[in-house]
Amino acid sequence: MLLILLVLPVMARAQMGGPALVKVAVASFKDIAPVTLVPGTVVSRNDARLSAEVPGRLTAVSDVGTRVTKGEPVAEIEDTSLRLQNAELQAQLIRAEAKLRFLESEEKRFKRLADSNLTALTQLEQTQSDRDVARGDLAVARARLQQNEDQLARTKILAPYDGVIVERLMTPGERVDEGSKVVRLVDQGNLEVIARAPLEYFNFVERNQILDLRAGPQSIFGIVRTVVAVGDENTHQFELRLDLEGNLFQVGQTLRVSIPTSDSREVLTVPRDALVLRPEGQSVFVVDANNQAQQVQVTVGAGRGDDIEVFGAVSAGDRVVIRGNERLQPGQDVSIMDS
Repeated sequence: MLLILLVLPVMARAQMGGPALVKVAVASFKDIAPVTLVPGTVVSRNDARLSAEVPGRLTAVSDVGTRVTKGEPVAEIEDTSLRLQNAELQAQLIRAEAKLRFLESEEKRFKRLADSNLTALTQLEQTQSDRDVARGDLAVARARLQQNEDQLARTKILAPYDGVIVERLMTPGERVDEGSKVVRLVDQGNLEVIARAPLEYFNFVERNQILDLRAGPQSIFGIVRTVVAVGDENTHQFELRLDLEGNLFQVGQTLRVSIPTSDSREVLTVPRDALVLRPEGQSVFVVDANNQAQQVQVTVGAGRGDDIEVFGAVSAGDRVVIRGNERLQPGQDVSIMDS
């Protein structure tokens, strides 16, 4: 009988396949607030429909999907008439400069003659008046030339930031007027999330708060950039915007935002990966001092990120299995892999 009692545990462990290789984490107390999930949408902080600033016929428009850098042209407008006008204005400027030089020279000559009483003072005054008019004409000619050069520069619609052409609103050959929308440019590297939540949770959301964002299996954290303090009178919701890091989500993607519904409290937590879902309910495997996995039934509460609140026979400091727990059996020996 004594021999049988010694052999049975060894046989049971052998049937379970010997020690299982697992990874563990430590149950601990953390500050967590209950949350509710609200829908959010990924948008770009730079999303603009670029317009023509001068009228004319489009000669080139970037294709959809084209990546452009800041200052690079995304569309061009025919500039023939403006270039001809530029040549005319340059000629007028040369005439105005020549006329002013002549009148300044005449003024000096009449001053010398007036000093010698060889000419009438009125003639000198008339020349000075003509000189002042010529200076004004020269200033007008320069301003008109600068206006023309500014319009010439605006025949190229330039990208105000790095981005991707996502929509072509007009095509080459079409005539545009000032203000006509030509292309839509989206900056895919500067994203944010817009979400709306019930007004009753407004006091639990603040700037720089870190919230959990999920879309299917993907999960990251977002930082609250701004909270709109005025709620919508029809939906009784407030708006919040969160900054996103990286390009895990795409513009227009819908995701779920975890919104706190009360103040945070200190609760016992384990990683979400420690939960084992089986027909008999939710449980975690706790590794005891003998490196055996003991199954403990638990219920869950609030969660934040990868941590979840648990209720059951689990204490702070307990080692819970987070990898290799899918096929564990109660009482099975385990071998703990390095973290």
